[in-house]
Amino acid sequence: MIVIKTSSPEETACVGEKLGALLRAGDVICLNGGLGAGKTRFAQGVACGMGVNGLVTSPTFTLVNEYQGRLPLYHMDVYRLNDAMEMEEIGYEEYFYSTGVAMVEWAERVAGLLPAERLDIIIKRSPEGEDIRHITFIPHGEGLEGLVEELMDLVCAGN
Repeated sequence: MIVIKTSSPEETACVGEKLGALLRAGDVICLNGGLGAGKTRFAQGVACGMGVNGLVTSPTFTLVNEYQGRLPLYHMDVYRLNDAMEMEEIGYEEYFYSTGVAMVEWAERVAGLLPAERLDIIIKRSPEGEDIRHITFIPHGEGLEGLVEELMDLVCAGN
């Protein structure tokens, strides 16, 4: 588990962008945190790092937004689902086990359906200040452990 502290929405997006540049086909990113924690801002950074052009918004009402960058990005928001089985209706397995990257906001709501190999990211507001966030990375799987180590090298080097 690794924790990164950011001091602004722009820094939060920048960490997401660095992660997006490292993501590979088949990676599943699970974003967790309360309302207003910065999940969507982080997701926008990931999309930018993956080469997605244009506006990236939270798919709260559509459940899934698909974007094309260097890999397809499937951005899901499961906040409004009544139960995990509604994920069946959107064909979640096609997104999780695809040649793109699946990113799920409010992933804890569908925890039982998430693949064993994934990267859990928890974004929390800090009592230190309104714009300060603590972003915790919890990799599940060897490949994702290496990815988080690479990300830390980039963030610590200031690249």
